[in-house]
Amino acid sequence: MEKRVAQEVDLSTIKSPNKNPFGLVYQGAITRNVPGQVNIHPITYDLNGIKISANVYTPAGYDKASSKKYPALVVAHPNGGVKEQVAGLYAQRMAEKGYITIAADASFQGASGGFPRNVDKPAYRTEDIHGMADVLSSYPGVDAERLAVLGICGGGGYTLKAAQTDKRFKAVATLSMFNSGIVRRNGFMDSQKDTIQQRLQQASAARAQEVAGGEVQYTPDMLDMDLSEEQLAKMPSLYRDGYEYYGKTHAHPNSMFRYTVSSNLDLFRFDAANNMDLINQPLLMMAGSNADTFYMTEQAFAAATGTNDKELFLLQGATHIQTYWMPQYVNQAIDKLTAFYGKHL
Repeated sequence: MEKRVAQEVDLSTIKSPNKNPFGLVYQGAITRNVPGQVNIHPITYDLNGIKISANVYTPAGYDKASSKKYPALVVAHPNGGVKEQVAGLYAQRMAEKGYITIAADASFQGASGGFPRNVDKPAYRTEDIHGMADVLSSYPGVDAERLAVLGICGGGGYTLKAAQTDKRFKAVATLSMFNSGIVRRNGFMDSQKDTIQQRLQQASAARAQEVAGGEVQYTPDMLDMDLSEEQLAKMPSLYRDGYEYYGKTHAHPNSMFRYTVSSNLDLFRFDAANNMDLINQPLLMMAGSNADTFYMTEQAFAAATGTNDKELFLLQGATHIQTYWMPQYVNQAIDKLTAFYGKHL
């Protein structure tokens, strides 16, 4: 297999969509690289013919010319998210703990290449995680024998799938895991099971139209809807808080929630909890105690029978989205991750 070569991005060429020079939207984000401190390194690399856009974070005191080796962490972003949001926050915070970390936009999404835009297929998302491991393993200063992974929301489900077979990951953690296939197929909390066949017909027709050179069909994007407070109040907290997080407080122009309808052909047969017995690495699954997505973490955790070292950790009082940004929950999660990775790397 050809070695993945990361190309450093010339910082002077970055056109930020906001006041942060790197486009980062989370609290406490890096605004400039200062020698001796935690720094950010935008890079690109090729993955199966697609140019991937990523950020590598390096710890304080890092010198690529030094012989010092660091543990490393791959961070996979949520569905609809990009590397400048929660994935970047956790990547930066873990770099502050002494890790070299990477957060990359998924293929076909964010600032990464691929057409049509916003394809959302599990095989691609899982391959993105393998690709981040490829790049980070050969990054200057990384100890490839101390490589771990953190998956957030949908990235958590794909992280479980990647770690089932990729034993370069010596420790596996998820935060607010979201089982994308089950939800796309059955609906949130099994609310759409009676329309599965109808929606499969729509996905099949959408793929046929794409292949024939017709217009690409997309699912509706919640962020494009002008929802009232009354409408939001009736929604599950995942979507209510998500509308606020992705549409307002942590909005980024590359982050959107529309996907190709044809992606459902792949998503409907995907279940992150399948083959969980293949994970024999230490496993930490974290979720908010008030998260309406917690049932997904519970199911996958129960199925993880192949490891003798697993822990389910609840962030008391947190909903799904609150684990992305609220300092009291982020700090708890970072402390837990630091102890977990520190023990196993």
